[in-house]
Amino acid sequence: MRPVVVAANWKMNTTPGDAGELARTIAARTVVEGPVERVICPPFVCLAAVGDALRGTGVAVGAQDVHHELSGAYTGAISAPMLAGLASWVIVGHSERRRDARETDELIGRKLHRAAEAGLRPIVCVGEQLAEREAGRADRVVRDQVAGILAAFAADPTALATSRLVVAYEPVWAIGTGRNARGSDASAMAETIRDAIAAAGWPALAPAVPVLYGGSVTAANIGEFLAEPAIDGALVGGASLKPDEMAGIVARAGLTASARVGTGG
Repeated sequence: MRPVVVAANWKMNTTPGDAGELARTIAARTVVEGPVERVICPPFVCLAAVGDALRGTGVAVGAQDVHHELSGAYTGAISAPMLAGLASWVIVGHSERRRDARETDELIGRKLHRAAEAGLRPIVCVGEQLAEREAGRADRVVRDQVAGILAAFAADPTALATSRLVVAYEPVWAIGTGRNARGSDASAMAETIRDAIAAAGWPALAPAVPVLYGGSVTAANIGEFLAEPAIDGALVGGASLKPDEMAGIVARAGLTASARVGTGG
């Protein structure tokens, strides 16, 4: 049975002075009966403060990115070994990194491999642009992204199999645009993602990979996505800075997790 995961991506928000209190508040507001894995991914400078605030709460800490090399002349970059003791999860290949830093599938694959080597649980992001969806190419684009990223493990397949991989489907056209994806859109893409993982050489791993929805998630729309058996949680952006929103999202996730435990699926 795949876990239900709710991961908060705070992006470039909060400071070390206020991040701990926000994390502590969210942790207290998101205690639910169902087995939901909760993760908060603050900016790098807030990792220590958030980690201290979350100690003993059951909420994990994640980083928002990781470099593709272990060390070297990369001013401003953060490597996987540097995150030891500060984070146990990491987001890789977010659409904003693709857009702003021009990250390619090949580079994202190398980052994913570094995360896996370091024992960081990765949330790797894939998703299509509006023009690609309107051209009927969404399925092909996402399949190609998955294949391009996982090519980094061709010589080291065990690293991926043991990485506890999570994938977030980000329909880029639905992030902060006012346009909404449907639950059926996300469900179809989750199946595409698992098919692509299998086709890339990991057929046994594919069914067990949790797929999260990551397109402007709110407490008001999360129910539509979690009603889909193929969707296993959410990567939450702007709403993750609001305790009330996170409480609603995790509460719905808890109901989903409890129902899945009850049915064994």
